[in-house]
Parts: sequence; structure tokens; C-alpha cells
Amino acid sequence: MPEFEILTPHRFYLELHLDGSSDLVDGTFLECRGFQQTQAAIEICEVTNNRWGKAKKGQTIRTKIPGNVKSGNLTLRRGMTSSVALWNWFQAVEDGNWAKQRKNASLTIYDQQAKPQAQFQLAGAWPSSYKITDVNARSTEIEIEEVEIAFEEFRRSKL
Repeated sequence: MPEFEILTPHRFYLELHLDGSSDLVDGTFLECRGFQQTQAAIEICEVTNNRWGKAKKGQTIRTKIPGNVKSGNLTLRRGMTSSVALWNWFQAVEDGNWAKQRKNASLTIYDQQAKPQAQFQLAGAWPSSYKITDVNARSTEIEIEEVEIAFEEFRRSKL
């Protein structure tokens, strides 16, 4: 399989690869939003036997413990290409084949010299939105393809 070279004047780019895909790369992007995991704090209130001074009731103690982890969706943007891999993935979910379309994926961030700088593993990923910017024949801007990917969790992996 021939190797290809990404020529970019940008400081970095991202590559998306889906498990089970026959393509070398399923998408190359210059913008990504939504790398976020949050863990809500659960507050527990307990009354202990400890009494302060002349108090007739026990001391109230509040403790915060970590709750469930929640992941946001990733939004990946790139200049429009001839590749239909992302559209086909979105279409398969829309056609009701969503259970088979939940994929594990890797998202790698490369520097300008094409050296990997960070890699993230996504579990249970599927495209929840597909968008193309407004088309204007008089515009000098390129068309932007945007895909939003929902996922269950992401982990940063070692390079």
C-alpha cells in the first residue's frame, strides 16, 4: 500500500481511524472541538455523634465524592474532500443500522513534521451530525465539512 504525505502550512492536523475500516485514514482534520470529560461532584451530608460546645445535636459533615464521568461530543472540521467515508458512516446510522456502526476509533494529533504528538482512543463512537457549510459560488472560502461524533468514553493513550 503506498504511503501518502500530508502537506500542510498549519501547526498540526488530526487523523481519525475507525476500527474495522479498510482505509488507511478515515479522515484528516485541521480543527477539533469538544475534548471534554466531566465528573460531577456528589455531596453527601452526614450527622456525626460529635457535639460542639453545648449543642444538643451532632456535628454535620459534608463530603464530596466523584460521580459518573460524562463525555461531550467531538466536532471535527475539515475542508471538503472527495472522500465519502464519513458520509457513508453517518448514512448507515441514519438507515437504522446504528448498533453495527458504533465503532472504536483513534484520533491522533500530528505536528507539522507529521510526528504524532498525542493519541486518544474513543469507545462506542458514532456520527450524530453531518454538516456542510453554506455554498456560495462567489466566495473565496473553501467548503467545510463538519461531523459531530458522539462517544461513550475517551482515553489518552501512550505513543
